[in-house]
Amino acid sequence: MDENPLISIITITWNAAAELPRTMHSVAEQSFSDFEHIIVDGASSDDTLAIARRMGTPSLRILSEPDNGLYFAMNKGLDMARGRYVIFLNAGDAFHDSAVLARYAAAAKKDADIIYADTDIVDAEGRFLRKRHLSAPVQLTKESFSHGMLVCHQAFMVKRVLAPKYDTAYRFSADYDWTVRCISRTAPNRCRNLHCVAIDYLDAGMTEKNKRASLRERFDIMRRHYGLTTTIGRHISFIPRAIARKLTSK
Repeated sequence: MDENPLISIITITWNAAAELPRTMHSVAEQSFSDFEHIIVDGASSDDTLAIARRMGTPSLRILSEPDNGLYFAMNKGLDMARGRYVIFLNAGDAFHDSAVLARYAAAAKKDADIIYADTDIVDAEGRFLRKRHLSAPVQLTKESFSHGMLVCHQAFMVKRVLAPKYDTAYRFSADYDWTVRCISRTAPNRCRNLHCVAIDYLDAGMTEKNKRASLRERFDIMRRHYGLTTTIGRHISFIPRAIARKLTSK
């Protein structure tokens, strides 16, 4: 493997033996091979590390030690990354098919700063549940994210030199803040929409399990980036969308 691959895939784990095999399999089956796979593990006590080593590609690197939470671990992954681009694929999530990385790579070779796509929601067995309630915009701008997190974090690939560290003051929504800051460092014509589903996202992740705290953090993040007036106006407009989501989930 090239010492400096095109793409660094970063996976965060902690006692993820049940969820990790799908993720590892989806990485191993990719038709594109110029990548490294980094696992940052929070000192798991189950079979997570054994599974990772057994199913890993030759490019796999593992760091396992206690940490202070998800976003601290993500920052470690950024520090370890050697690739020109970084993308996060956490335990339980998977690439939608074997050509996903090849599609990202094709856009990367045209020097896009940010490459993004759509996401499906799946259950623990990888079965399709529903489309994500927000769709990736045709043209990505900082203003896009004032309407919510339109691109799932796992479907968002960015040049490593543009990727800031995660703000660990946020426990549940630092990914929203991080993506806005990434977008703020480039221009809309440097962002490329792949116009496909790239990620199968495991339902009921950490943010969903801590929904109220996450929403409070997202309000604060939005206020910081877009101002209080815009943030209040956007949240009023979110009410019909939230009602529709509840109705469709029943």
